Amino acid sequence: MPPKTTTRRGDELEREYVIPLRASQHQPSRRRRSGHALETVRRFVVRHMKGKREDVWIDPRLNEYIWERGIQHIPRQVRVKAIRFEDGLIEVDLLDAD
Repeated sequence: MPPKTTTRRGDELEREYVIPLRASQHQPSRRRRSGHALETVRRFVVRHMKGKREDVWIDPRLNEYIWERGIQHIPRQVRVKAIRFEDGLIEVDLLDAD
């Protein structure tokens, strides 16, 4: 799935994605769904932004959004904005619904 928006400022790369979390509802046990969903977000961003797993920083707002309804009831998809900085750090923020 190609990114919705791509912006380049200097050596910064900013993209918006819709990440499907459907597999995180079926694959792990009920008590591990939220943690699995966060790992799904991290793997998706690493794959699409060409980074390393340890360089991905997930915003606390995104974490709270996934955990909002508890460990068992995660959202089906999440809209995020990912920014890769020139030093390789990737920041993942929740995209506000307008």
